[in-house]
Amino acid sequence: MGEAHWYVVHTYSGYENKVKANIDKAIANRNLQDEILEVRVPTQQVVEVKANGVRKPVEKKMFPGYVLINMVMNDDTWFIVRNTRGVTGFVGPGSKAVPLSDDEMKPLGIHVENMKIDFGVGDTVKVVAGAWKDTIAVVNKMDMGKQIATITVELFGRETPVELSFDEIMKL
Repeated sequence: MGEAHWYVVHTYSGYENKVKANIDKAIANRNLQDEILEVRVPTQQVVEVKANGVRKPVEKKMFPGYVLINMVMNDDTWFIVRNTRGVTGFVGPGSKAVPLSDDEMKPLGIHVENMKIDFGVGDTVKVVAGAWKDTIAVVNKMDMGKQIATITVELFGRETPVELSFDEIMKL
């Protein structure tokens, strides 16, 4: 079995979640959990301001029309993904799928390398890099996939949640 890499699949716009669901179903039906490891539709939290001035947080797709797949590329997995309803093809020259590099994955919040950490939710930490350097705070939430921790800092007299990568924090 080969090594898994992240690939980008082009879909019909608006079909990203359906494609993800269909590929997840195919993985379960064909017992391909060891070959197609993860399917993602990258989203980000944004605040929309409505006409009446109301601010509403919503999830927006980072790349409409695209789905990310972490998989071992072989004829079977290529065929299953490529022939999923709503998929128009892999991103790459012709029909050849090109894997994303580690540098291309970092801005997406998907870290390839595994990092050892010695803190968890509820631990007091010190920020060692970035705009919040030397701030002491408590970890409220952790996202192991994105390798970020949410801490609360005081900003303009209010408690404000801040997301920092694991390498910007150390346990006290």
